[in-house]
Amino acid sequence: MIKIYHNPRCKKSCAGLAYLQTKTSDFTIVKYMDHGITPDEIREIMVKSGLRPLDLIRTQEELYKKDLKNKNLSDDQWIEILSKNPRLLKRPIVVTDNRAVIAQPVTEIDKIL
Repeated sequence: MIKIYHNPRCKKSCAGLAYLQTKTSDFTIVKYMDHGITPDEIREIMVKSGLRPLDLIRTQEELYKKDLKNKNLSDDQWIEILSKNPRLLKRPIVVTDNRAVIAQPVTEIDKIL
């Protein structure tokens, strides 16, 4: 099963969704800004992508620049922060049964399909 973590207010996320739609119609859209994202979902993304929590963070976000930049936190602490502040999450993220990518650029999706 394919999932795309999507924020409809984000141009990059919309571009990723449009690209995925050209490849397959068999996927689920997860609107994580509306429904949240759990620490377990973030861990799944990390395991399947090989990325660390800091790799998933949008460092241009004001919250990050103001309160979190240069913090020395554990992976679990970063995961908790991402779960409580989903706008910090890079997007879109596409997850399959075995792999996950941040779809920037959108052609990253090809690596897991």
